[in-house]
Amino acid sequence: MRKVIAATFVSLDGVMQAPGGPEEDPSGGFEHGGWVFPHSDEETGKLLFQLFEEPFDLLLGRKTYEIFAAFWPYVEGDNPIANKFNGVTKYVATRGDDALKWNKSQSLGEDVVAAIKQLKVGEGPNLLIQGSGDLIQTLLRHGLIDEFNLVIFPVVLGGGKKLFAGGAVPAAMKLLRTQSSQTGVIFATYQPDGAVKTGSFAAQDPSEDEIERRKQLR
Repeated sequence: MRKVIAATFVSLDGVMQAPGGPEEDPSGGFEHGGWVFPHSDEETGKLLFQLFEEPFDLLLGRKTYEIFAAFWPYVEGDNPIANKFNGVTKYVATRGDDALKWNKSQSLGEDVVAAIKQLKVGEGPNLLIQGSGDLIQTLLRHGLIDEFNLVIFPVVLGGGKKLFAGGAVPAAMKLLRTQSSQTGVIFATYQPDGAVKTGSFAAQDPSEDEIERRKQLR
């Protein structure tokens, strides 16, 4: 079974809008496009490339697809990410009729959820989401994301499109691995881990050691 993996740049307050540049997505009056750039260095680039080491196909919303299709096919030289993105199959969530001209691009059709469910049970590499905030919200509502590769940047943006927007389905998460760079970027991989678990410290009786500690503090 193929996994759907959301690999996403996020700020400390969960914003994922326009990480790459000011013109990427200024919708809603967003003024901080390009917030990833100041924290990028060679070490961060190497850690980022690890996200693409395993075989994958891309799963993209239409806006992210258009941004990528206008950039990656035209990257000159031996760029490892460009080589991967240009060579894999791109599955695109789109309502428009415009042709998908980037190499190996396919529309998911009118029923995106059904199409992705069908892809998940088929043969092939994992399905890697890049950007595509609207598509992520749809998949979150239907429980179709199997793993989150979050690249967390040390910045608070205060507003913008968020990874877990209003209406996100509550879920526990299990941390699988984490790394960090010298610029403060954290790479963290999570997978859904069932329902949210709750409890109360107030309901717990103190242990004998805790009772003794409290006596000594009097």
